[in-house]
Amino acid sequence: LTCGRCGRRLGVVYSGRPPGHPYYRCERINQMLAKPRCMTFGASRIDPAIGKEILRAVTPMAIEAAMEADRMHRDNLEERHRMAELDLQQARYEASLAERRYAACDPDNRLIAAQLEKSWEAALRRVEKCEAVLIQGRQAEQATPIPDFAGIATDLETAWRAPNVDMRCRQQLLRTLVSDIIADVDEEKREVLLTIHWKGGQHSQLRIRKPNAGEHGQSTPEAALAIMRSMATRWSDADIAAILNRMGMQTGQGKTWTARRVGALRTVHKIHGYRSAEKNGEWLTLTEAAKKLGVSAHRARRLIKEGVLPTEQVVPDAPHQIRASDLEKDEVTHPRHRGPCRIKMENQKSLFPGI
Repeated sequence: LTCGRCGRRLGVVYSGRPPGHPYYRCERINQMLAKPRCMTFGASRIDPAIGKEILRAVTPMAIEAAMEADRMHRDNLEERHRMAELDLQQARYEASLAERRYAACDPDNRLIAAQLEKSWEAALRRVEKCEAVLIQGRQAEQATPIPDFAGIATDLETAWRAPNVDMRCRQQLLRTLVSDIIADVDEEKREVLLTIHWKGGQHSQLRIRKPNAGEHGQSTPEAALAIMRSMATRWSDADIAAILNRMGMQTGQGKTWTARRVGALRTVHKIHGYRSAEKNGEWLTLTEAAKKLGVSAHRARRLIKEGVLPTEQVVPDAPHQIRASDLEKDEVTHPRHRGPCRIKMENQKSLFPGI
């Protein structure tokens, strides 16, 4: 990266606990002339943005590059197979030559015959070794799956972020495509302006927002906050935590939700807490409604399923929310006084006539 104000190269510094957080900083003007630094900005948002821009530029040629990589892979396999066959052919020739020399030797000359016999045996062992290498190579080629170059071309981002792709490989690709990157900072808008000069004459610009003081990348997802705001006045922190865990959402640090974490987040974002109808609120849970009606939770759930007791759900599969005023309706209060269903027939005889 090059400074857009003084034209010098930006340096990389690290702060915090090891391995530290990287920062780009124009340090030369401060070291050489003792002047204030031109700019300083973090690399946590810059590097991913440059990576996305590289993938955007490479994607149109990804299919062609995948076909070329597939061809090179097949050529490499064929070359290794051909080299193994040539080694086997040379070993067989040397074994045949050693056999002819041994056959042409005078049997009475025991010293020469013994040396030629050893050479023949060594040539035969080399033939066996070359044959084993050739067979193992064929088996390895059949057992090893062919890389899915077409799949990599359609999902370059996954290939770019693969754990077996080291930083040196990414840097080589960056140097192959990019000639220079000029950086500047817009202090009024709090944005980092990057001008990428591609090899070939093209250039593109990126604007990346600088994080505010205290802002970090481990913030809670907005979807979780939206669910929390909609449920906070109707449900307890434990119920909200259960719903968020059921939906597969995590905290900003990748942890599961608990009632304590929900309460702490509500305090930070000033979200009003749960207040049930028993505490002069408006809403009841299914358990609270069943307790107030004097029926079991199964009976209350059946009333909801039959449409007798109206409820609301913040999100699909979320717990039912019941208004306290709906429990006073006649169609809701009547079923709780109804006894078990008994069908009486005229010719029906009682099993206990004396009772």
